[in-house]
Amino acid sequence: MRERRRRQPIAYGGPSVEKMLGALPVVAEFCRRLDLAGIIDRACPVRRDVAILTHGQVIEALVANRLTSPAPLLRVTDWARSWSVEEVLGIDPAALNDDRIGRALDAIAPELDRIVGSVGAQAITGFGLDVSRCHWDMTSISLYGAYEHADPGYAAPRFGHPKDRRPDLKQIQAGLAVTGDGGVPVLHRSYDGGAGEVAQVVGAMTALKDLAGPREFLLVGDSKLVSYDNLHAMISAGVTFIAPAAKTYVGSAELAALDPPTAAVVDYVAERDANTPADQRGTWRVVEDAITVPGKRKKDSVLRLRRVFVHSSARAGAAATARARKLDRATGDLDRLIRGLGSRHYPTEQAVTDRITAIARDRRVKAYLRSEAGTDPVTGKPTLTWWFDKDALDAEAATDGWYALLTNLPADVTAAEVLIRYKGQEVVERRYSAFKGPLAVAPMFLKTNRRITALITVICLALLIFCLIERAVRTAIAPQVKMPGLYPGQQAKPTGRLIFQALAGMRLIPAGAGQPAIIPQPTPAQARLLDLLAVDPTQPP
Repeated sequence: MRERRRRQPIAYGGPSVEKMLGALPVVAEFCRRLDLAGIIDRACPVRRDVAILTHGQVIEALVANRLTSPAPLLRVTDWARSWSVEEVLGIDPAALNDDRIGRALDAIAPELDRIVGSVGAQAITGFGLDVSRCHWDMTSISLYGAYEHADPGYAAPRFGHPKDRRPDLKQIQAGLAVTGDGGVPVLHRSYDGGAGEVAQVVGAMTALKDLAGPREFLLVGDSKLVSYDNLHAMISAGVTFIAPAAKTYVGSAELAALDPPTAAVVDYVAERDANTPADQRGTWRVVEDAITVPGKRKKDSVLRLRRVFVHSSARAGAAATARARKLDRATGDLDRLIRGLGSRHYPTEQAVTDRITAIARDRRVKAYLRSEAGTDPVTGKPTLTWWFDKDALDAEAATDGWYALLTNLPADVTAAEVLIRYKGQEVVERRYSAFKGPLAVAPMFLKTNRRITALITVICLALLIFCLIERAVRTAIAPQVKMPGLYPGQQAKPTGRLIFQALAGMRLIPAGAGQPAIIPQPTPAQARLLDLLAVDPTQPP
């Protein structure tokens, strides 16, 4: 195997013919801190002495590509030529051809668990991540292609219940575990497109517990976390958890019987309300009881859990608004139906009944829409009387804003603290937004499910670096939460997206005629970010 080509120091200077530099030096530095290429090369050494690049170098380049110029994974060589890949990563752009990328993806695919575990452990120790609380969730990734012959050793494309509502496309599913500390994804897994979310919890929990080591460990998830087998496994493993209770564990009548004024107020302010007057902020109240969860078999032990009922004023307001909107739309449809009775569209009682059924379904008012259709004996035309059931509406309104959390946290953790620990769950959704947005993971098309699974890992590694960079900037400016220069005319919280957008304008003038490569002077915001991240772009790692 050939040595990496040496990278020479770069100087600051004036404008000339330029290449894109952007966040490449930052990405390269964080890859070095994670020992990304080293971990991959130890797991997947190149077997050919004539190899120009190691698999670790190729994957590192793909991670940089996802973070600086996400697009369908084609013509990576063109990206490398227009960007400063040779100067920063020491990689000849011509070496990043489609065949070499495919071989690298094939090579890492059998070692993904080892690679992901090692990189996750390095992130925890190298960046001091607190993994005592992790949030778990799954999403779907749509695929273009039939994939009729899937490799049985890897996640198989299947039809399922896609989150993007494309049932015509097969999908792969991905699970992501992010830390409560900065929302950093330290673990991910790929699953068959038709795999049930409930069945994946124990495997994810075991892997996370191994990453956390001897630390106390809290797993936070959605309602898919809750099944008897999952609860029993977590309790047996000494893992504490919080998850919302599905209807199986809390009925509408129980929620309707709760009285918000009698519940304890939680000292919590949502991030969206930080600059809102106190009297206009959303409020949360909690009250708790206990619940027993029996197994399906007589010999199964009965699990005893805490059940924390939560009332959110914002959630209650949203539910009331949504219901009013549904009723208004249904009323409009019903009024039009009344006006059309006896027309060519609704000539018979059966046609009217069919339309009522469609309105109830489409406007989601079946629970409280009542109607009586008939036929006028004189004219032969259909008749209709309809109304909304007030008792059904009142019963639903009584549950507005209420939901329940199940947990096995000890009693010295108050119900209010249970809610506050749960509130970080939305960070997983934000990370999936970056996963499919700035990093452009979906939809995708590759030749084999083996390469699809490997590419998901590449993108998750890119997401890890994306989040570590965001966390590093926020930690560096603490106790401040905002900084200037990221958003025109105002200070803004440094998100990964804004950080990469700010750095995207950096350029590099390649070396030539005996002159070193030169970086035109960074803007104040770029210089500030590089300083906060302790990255010197003139000295490639």
